[in-house]
Amino acid sequence: MLQRLLADLTPPDWLFLVWLFGFWIVYSRLANRSVGGTLSLNRHMAMVRVDWMRNMLHRDNRVMDGMLMGHLINSVSFFASTSVLLLAGLVGGLAGSDKAHQLATDLGVASRTSQLLFEVKLLLLIGIFVYAFFKFTWAVRQYNYTIALIGAAPLDPGPRVEEMAEGAAQMMSMAVRNFNAGMRAYYYAFASLGWFVHPYASMAAVAWVTFILYSRQFRSPALAAVQRYLGERPDRLG
Repeated sequence: MLQRLLADLTPPDWLFLVWLFGFWIVYSRLANRSVGGTLSLNRHMAMVRVDWMRNMLHRDNRVMDGMLMGHLINSVSFFASTSVLLLAGLVGGLAGSDKAHQLATDLGVASRTSQLLFEVKLLLLIGIFVYAFFKFTWAVRQYNYTIALIGAAPLDPGPRVEEMAEGAAQMMSMAVRNFNAGMRAYYYAFASLGWFVHPYASMAAVAWVTFILYSRQFRSPALAAVQRYLGERPDRLG
């Protein structure tokens, strides 16, 4: 079977796989760093979360903080549940790959390839959504840990206010990073659908998705709004 698969994979197919994971890995690293001296939106939002946790520690009534955290958990849980539904559909398609392959070929929505290569393309999508599911569920757990930190915070943290605020914000930021990783998996999974048509079509989709994600992180109105909120404080942007 492996020999058959290696024979079916053309140079454009191999190039697409390298292209996909190369773009994915490089962008994932850039998303939490700076490009050309500009910090990403993710890095700016990490600073906002420190402000949130610092203000939370000075509040006597923290009901609103708990409600906001509950809303975040519901959002992540929705995507975790959606991942399960998508996986169920893809596994069903893999189980009936002979009919799915024939139908996709007859309709002209997929290039004429062997059934084995068609199944590999389905397995790629399954792997991406499994990865997303684990990221989303781990994000839910980390949000729960953040709620525990908020609930355990004393009404008067005293001199430890900065340390406790940064610790709680760090836990929340880890949850956000995992959620973002799951969302990126969705984007690249949809871009990978182009592989069913042609490797070059999917490569173009991957590049387009990466450009969109990059623009949102480093050139978007959302970034400008957060920068205005923070006042671009030099002591906090290093």
